[in-house]
Amino acid sequence: MSTLVENYTGHVDPGTAARRTLPGATIIKASVGAMDNNAYLITCSATGKTLLIDAANDADSLIGLIREYAPDVALIVTSHQHYDHWQALAAVAEATGAPTAAHALDAEPLPVSPDRILADGDTVTVGNLTFDVIHLQGHTEGSVALALRGADGDVTHLFTGDCLFPGGVGKTWKEGDFERLLGDVSNKVFDVYPDSTVVYPGHGDDTTIGAERPHLTEWRERGW
Repeated sequence: MSTLVENYTGHVDPGTAARRTLPGATIIKASVGAMDNNAYLITCSATGKTLLIDAANDADSLIGLIREYAPDVALIVTSHQHYDHWQALAAVAEATGAPTAAHALDAEPLPVSPDRILADGDTVTVGNLTFDVIHLQGHTEGSVALALRGADGDVTHLFTGDCLFPGGVGKTWKEGDFERLLGDVSNKVFDVYPDSTVVYPGHGDDTTIGAERPHLTEWRERGW
């Protein structure tokens, strides 16, 4: 992976990484693998403790980033069970010695059994950082989003896996799953978090709740 870029824009080219600096944390966003998966290293500025969300691919690159910029990984969370989000999980967990976490409904396919089972309404604490766990169903049964609060004044930083992207919710396959996912995203995300909330998806560019909120009715009407 090329040198870490410091001028964070929310976009990272494949095989690159960028770092965003907040008052209480830093966020490294790395694009890994053929499906342009985003892996996130969120480090507490006060303690150096780091949360890794989705050890998705390119284990050597992720381990290199960790060793250079975030050597104290306290927990690895897998957002959901799809293969492209955990291909580097076993190698990164072994290299860092960090425990892993996932929702019970998505735990079975993972290459390592989670040390911690996450549930809706839980909190994850890494150093001085607190993340709210949000269970969202429809893309998979056990997808989780994580909302970081308190590291950037009143602005929440929300890591949504494959449940919310710029322009819509994540892909669904079975009848009724789109309605479930849009319902969960509406009730647990848009009804809870303000427009200033920054959204970090599992693939592609960042967005905000404010940018996406006007399109909820459009998404519902088009059915995807």
